[in-house]
Amino acid sequence: MIGLYRPGSSLLHRLPAGTKLLLLLASIILATIFARTPVHVGAVALVVAGLFVVARIPLKLAAAQLRPVLWMVLIIGVFQVIITDWQRAVVVCGVLVISVALAALVTLTTRVTDMLDTVTRALGPLRRFGVDPDRIGLMLALAIRCIPVLATIVHEVSEARKARGLQWSMTALATPVLVRALRTADAMGDALVARGVDD
Repeated sequence: MIGLYRPGSSLLHRLPAGTKLLLLLASIILATIFARTPVHVGAVALVVAGLFVVARIPLKLAAAQLRPVLWMVLIIGVFQVIITDWQRAVVVCGVLVISVALAALVTLTTRVTDMLDTVTRALGPLRRFGVDPDRIGLMLALAIRCIPVLATIVHEVSEARKARGLQWSMTALATPVLVRALRTADAMGDALVARGVDD
């Protein structure tokens, strides 16, 4: 679901894309450094939830942004409990969820074209060193587009796995997802080559 812009007129929608990207980076860094206890993580999570309210993002849509990473968060949480303790697990998983939520909030309130234009302008001075900002912008656009595509593939394969009674088999999920993702990447590569983007 990440990457789908939701039109609106809130304060967050009106902020320039560059400002939002800088605030996103700073917020994730600060949360990683200063959120050291479950209480800290809970406080930051409340602030992030408040930002979704300010942006007028419906609860169902906000929850959909986090659903694709919940299985990964669960695995990381179990691993953290085993090697450290439950409090550290809450902090690590909480910061991860907060980071994903903030990134989702930026993409929900910012047009992809605005983000790409901002990145392209910011990388403009690097042209003298051989960096092609337009090509990097294209890569980012493809990456953003591929997120919902990959999420759709995972959802479809997961539903097919459940229909076959293999809902607990990771192999029945991972193998078809990998195959379909590689086929999609090949098709996308062929399309780019056909349009002259062959480097």
